[in-house]
Parts: sequence; structure tokens; C-alpha cells
Amino acid sequence: MELQKLLSYTRRAVDDYQMIDNNDKIAVEISGGKDSLTLLYAMKHLQRFYPKSFELTAVTVDLGFDLFDLTPIKRLCQELDVPYRIIHTDIAQVIFEERKEKSPCSLCAKMRKGALNKAVKELNCNKVAYAHHRDDMIETVFLSMIFEGRFYSFSPKTYLDRMELTVIRPLMYVSEAEIKGFQNKYCLPVVKNPCPADGITKREYAKNLVRQINLEHPGAKTRIFTAILNGGIDGWPQRQPAAGSGGTPPLSAQKQNPINEKERYEL
Repeated sequence: MELQKLLSYTRRAVDDYQMIDNNDKIAVEISGGKDSLTLLYAMKHLQRFYPKSFELTAVTVDLGFDLFDLTPIKRLCQELDVPYRIIHTDIAQVIFEERKEKSPCSLCAKMRKGALNKAVKELNCNKVAYAHHRDDMIETVFLSMIFEGRFYSFSPKTYLDRMELTVIRPLMYVSEAEIKGFQNKYCLPVVKNPCPADGITKREYAKNLVRQINLEHPGAKTRIFTAILNGGIDGWPQRQPAAGSGGTPPLSAQKQNPINEKERYEL
């Protein structure tokens, strides 16, 4: 995927859900994976021409695993001229050595988000950008239906009232396949996830399930995503696509009251 196409998708999401306001200070969560690095590229290049001015800071929560070398990420942030903060924690030790969690993802996500939000507030940021893409949103719907009995997915924009932070997801229109193409074309310095639970989570199960459905019914993923956009999911802000942008019709009007979002399938 070319940078121009990535920026087109990103700006569409930002405009459709009013993700950025003048003088925002946005923290970009960097895990070291292809998704977050693509998001960093997108936000930095969007910053150069977007009509509303905003600041960027990159933040990584270091869970404390051995062999997690963030030097390539530091170098990339220097090249892009984006301030970079690493938050060192002992989350890995707590989860895998002290508590010996058999299903570590939920607790890890909770602890990681707590450390991230605390750091973001200390950096005086009012928004934090997550790198969830279109496939993440589709997989989350399957996870919520199968394991919770409800129709839910990540909201494009959510106000966390307890933290007084707004979460935004500018990559929501970008597919994972397109991100992989961007990674290969621009040689993103991906840092491998050292977590021993990587690849054996419920999310991986949902990913394989959706992949199989799309193989048997080509185009199914696109139709599912359209259903998500038009589904009137509780807590989603109203979608206001720009004139001539095409795509699916706007969501029905919804009140944008602050909510305390619980995201159980972050990983």
C-alpha cells in the first residue's frame, strides 16, 4: 500500500468521526508491531497537511520482557521528528512469574492500559491513538457475539470520563493486508512481540474464523464491516462522512455521552 492511500483512509476516518480538534496533543501507542508503526507514519504525515493543528508523542509501555530491544523504534521516531517516551514496567513478571496466569491477556491489557493512560496524562496529552484496524474491529464483533452474547466492537472515538482522555482509532478503514503491504514497502522496523501468549489468544481464534469465512464466501469481511458501520452499536459516535466520500450511509444519530469503555479483547 502506498503512503498516499494510507493517508486517504486515515483522513477519512478522522473526518468521519471528528477524531482531531485544533491544538490536540495526541499520544500514539507504539507496541513495536506493524500496526502501531503504520499508525505512527499515518499520523505524522497527516499532521503536515491536516487543517487542524495537533501535536504528536509516541509512547511504548515496556512490559518487562527480556530481549525487547526498542532501539529501531527510537531511531524511527528520531527520523520522523516525533518525541518518544518508553514506560518501563514489571507487568510481565507480575503476570507470568508471580500470578502465573493461565489466561493472561485480559489482565495484561488492563495493566498496560493503566500504565499507558497514566503516562499520557503526565505528558499532558488529551487524546491517545490506538492502531486497531478494520480486521480488528470485525474480529472483535465475533469475539463479543461468541463469548459475551452481544453485538459490540471498538468505537472509532471514545471519551474515557475517569481519565479525561479521548481514545481514537484512525486506522479503522485500513485492512490488515494493506498494513502488511505498507510494512513491506516502507521497511518498517518491527520489533517482535516476546510475549509467550502471542498467537494463542481468543483473538487469534477469531482471526482464523473470519479468514475461513472470507475464503468460503469472498467479500464477506467487507460486508461484515459495512454491517458494523451501519449497526448503530451502543456508544459509537455519529458518523458524518464528507460530501462525495461515498461508502455506507451515516449511522443514525446518537447521543455522545461520556462512557467508561471496557475493552476485553485488546490483544
